[in-house]
Amino acid sequence: MSFAQIHTRSVIGLTAPPVTVEVHISQGLPALTMVGLPEASVRESKDRVRSAIINSGFDFPNRRITINLAPADLPKDGARLDLPIAIGILTASGQIDETVLDHFEFVGELALNGDLRGVTGSLSVARTLKGGGRTLMLPSANASEAVQVADICVLGAQNLAQVCRHLNAINGGKSDDRLTPTAIPTAKTVATYPLDLSDVKGQHHARRALEICATGGHSMLFKGSPGSGKTLMASRLPSILPPLTDDEALEVASIYSVAGVPYEFGVRPFRSCHHTMSAVALSGGGSRPKPGEISLAHQGVLFLDELPEFDRKTLEVMRQPLESKTITISRANSQVDYPANFQLIGAMNPCPCGYHGDPSNRCRCTPEQIRRYQDKISGPLLDRIDLHIHVPAMPIDDLQNAPAGESSATVRERVAKARQIALDRQGKANSELTPSEIDTYIPLGTAEKQLLATAQSLRS
Repeated sequence: MSFAQIHTRSVIGLTAPPVTVEVHISQGLPALTMVGLPEASVRESKDRVRSAIINSGFDFPNRRITINLAPADLPKDGARLDLPIAIGILTASGQIDETVLDHFEFVGELALNGDLRGVTGSLSVARTLKGGGRTLMLPSANASEAVQVADICVLGAQNLAQVCRHLNAINGGKSDDRLTPTAIPTAKTVATYPLDLSDVKGQHHARRALEICATGGHSMLFKGSPGSGKTLMASRLPSILPPLTDDEALEVASIYSVAGVPYEFGVRPFRSCHHTMSAVALSGGGSRPKPGEISLAHQGVLFLDELPEFDRKTLEVMRQPLESKTITISRANSQVDYPANFQLIGAMNPCPCGYHGDPSNRCRCTPEQIRRYQDKISGPLLDRIDLHIHVPAMPIDDLQNAPAGESSATVRERVAKARQIALDRQGKANSELTPSEIDTYIPLGTAEKQLLATAQSLRS
């Protein structure tokens, strides 16, 4: 056989469109030509594939080889096409049984010695392949990640030789050469959080606000003097959030898989950003658009400490994602959508020195300095932060004598019950309700309307 078709996938955002690797070996001067809009990392694969095939004990055809990556108008990047290209060359040259290939999809990067290296986006490939009937063949380093997707057969291999022996063993080869499907985890992973809300002493008003924030999925701004516990409480918010559902956990894991960032499956993300970060780092981007911090915080918490110290243009990036819960990254040749349903938690001092309004009267900031400091955060962004909480510094005697507060497990149980009530009533968290849905599901009485009017007048 001098022609072969191999099934694989590209990765664009969280989607994995199908790609067919077509290999044709013909007479002529030895050459390898690759067409089909391959980017630089894909074009370089021909050298990796040649060395991997030879070092795995196979013959590299000394003829003219043409490789087409279809569809031709879909950009292909990354080294994940190494394995399907190698399988296609070996099949077209008659070294692999071609009758079984239609039942597989191949993804993986090859080392020069034939070893398979892990790739990014394998979970997106597995989610797209779910229910398709094909077996996913990929590096062992990615198998435990891909098998989190139900109803899909995953085979993990250490090297190219293992893959070839498995394919040739399907129709009459040695049974010992066949790979064993990666086992599906039998026990559900229980998310653990090292930080506990019981570490927070006193601050009952702020703790109550944190619980409301967790229940409704709201964003929140802590404002108070240094040492009042703003960062302490914000870092413990993930520990009281309701557990992720299976679909939510897979979506979060897919984002981290595409970004190539380690992730503990089932844990609510907590992303803490330094104020020197750029707008691209926050929103995502690059020539091959990757998710930024707001997408890595999807279904979790994005914490911005010292909020006024961030560049204003960087902060304004969050205005649209806070409303739409997604972010679109547009480039000349592509447009990628990433989910961005995160809870923004900000912390700031009331003035440049941090002690405005403190009982110690240490503040020497002028009214103009205080105004300029607070004006670093735009009004439209502040309007998108649902809860604004003042966190006063506790006297040292009260702090030393205060008993430990409720544990995260106790608070999380209440939060989960309250969140479930909202889901049963309206199908979404309170923070996601539209104005018309608020009128439908949460009609306000006279007392509630008066409370809102009072709050609005105080704000004005």
